[in-house]
Amino acid sequence: MTKSELINAVAAKTDSTKKNAEIAVNAMLDAITESLVKGEKVSLVGFGTFEVRDRKEKQVCNPKTKEMMTAPASKAPAFKAGQALKNAVNK
Repeated sequence: MTKSELINAVAAKTDSTKKNAEIAVNAMLDAITESLVKGEKVSLVGFGTFEVRDRKEKQVCNPKTKEMMTAPASKAPAFKAGQALKNAVNK
């Protein structure tokens, strides 16, 4: 499902316009992004949890030159599905 398909689905389920659904979807995504940037977890009960995980610095091999190099430490967004979502998918 793409973002535009999600917007269409939200509009259909809420019986609102696509423009209002787009505003709602964008606001939700912005709020989640802002919380993750601050280092906060976002828990949506029954759906899952978004969080930021730290990646350590590590040695990697450049496949083109076969030279070993260091990949710097970084942060990565992560999602852990909630039990209700897991159960719905596994039906």
